[in-house]
Amino acid sequence: MKKVKVSIVIPAYNEEKVIRRCVESCVNQSVPPLEILVIDNKSKDSTKEIVQSLIKEYPDAGIKYLQQFDKQGLIPTRNFGLDQAKGDVIGRIDADTRLTKDWVKVLTETFSDPEVAAATGPVAYYDLPGGTSKPAMKADDVTRRLMLKLGRQYHFVFGSNMALRKTAWETIRSETCLDEEDLFHEDIDISIHLAQHGLKVAYNPLMRAGMSARRLEDKPKDFMNYVKRFSRTYNAHGIKNLGVRAPMVVFSAIYLPARTALIVSQKREARRIKANNIS
Repeated sequence: MKKVKVSIVIPAYNEEKVIRRCVESCVNQSVPPLEILVIDNKSKDSTKEIVQSLIKEYPDAGIKYLQQFDKQGLIPTRNFGLDQAKGDVIGRIDADTRLTKDWVKVLTETFSDPEVAAATGPVAYYDLPGGTSKPAMKADDVTRRLMLKLGRQYHFVFGSNMALRKTAWETIRSETCLDEEDLFHEDIDISIHLAQHGLKVAYNPLMRAGMSARRLEDKPKDFMNYVKRFSRTYNAHGIKNLGVRAPMVVFSAIYLPARTALIVSQKREARRIKANNIS
């Protein structure tokens, strides 16, 4: 059986606070990826310098710093990275994602099934109190399984923790929406086009990753506009299935308690840092 080679693509815009931990989680895999592509989209901070230092620190890890400066935006940056990837399977994560050490290994096992065109898995919010605990991971797993069931043929792939077979990307690439007005969820758009081609999306509970809860820092109005991206994406594709709107309900329900927990955690950390500096 042919060994599955995995590329990891990380779009980045002003990600100096999180990009090191993200890339290091890609480097420290039990099964190393073929390459780790960081696609810089006109960052104005030290993202470039941090990635270049990582390339020197890990010369054999296949880290590559690439620039997509033609257009501002996640989708053209994502597309550029997916097009550049050389692996049979392309992992697409966010700059604040932290992969568990067996993530690539799980991908190689998942995609050993030739019918699998894409895969996704659960996430843990590492900067929320208890966000990486077993109960929190179990709750996320149960919730995502429910959303997949309600979505029926429209199986979600989650942008912070997803992978595509290279051939699947080549099949849908020209059909995915450019979303120049920035109204949609780009990962949901990918999910829709995969479904339209009858391409299989696998959910693997062992394909675990961590992500930041920084989205919860948004004000209520901005957060609800983010949540409404689900409806806008499905409406634009003429999809009426109410089940695919399940994430809107979930994210709306968790916003206030999760935001409160995040703020409390941030204040506690700020007090700890201040106390250490004084001492």
